[in-house]
Amino acid sequence: MSMIDPRFRRIYLSFYKESYYTPTTLDLKTKELIAIAASAVAKCEGCLEGHIKKALELGLTKDEISDALVVAIGIAAAGVMDITDHAAINLDLHHFEE
Repeated sequence: MSMIDPRFRRIYLSFYKESYYTPTTLDLKTKELIAIAASAVAKCEGCLEGHIKKALELGLTKDEISDALVVAIGIAAAGVMDITDHAAINLDLHHFEE
């Protein structure tokens, strides 16, 4: 974050803290599992490691973390299928018609 203007860094950190730590209908453990999946799909290695560490500190199990990662894998795979479907339509390709 050293290349980000300090004013925007403060705005980001404020938003992050407000959206993450302010009590809402989701508990912190649920938010952490969402953050793990989102970090994986966003391919943010530092985010993923930080959120897994926080999840373990909150008492989430390895199985719960694994479940969140499996959901992320499913979403990422769906994204690949979606963009390839769009490419096939745009290029009028029908490799494997049923």
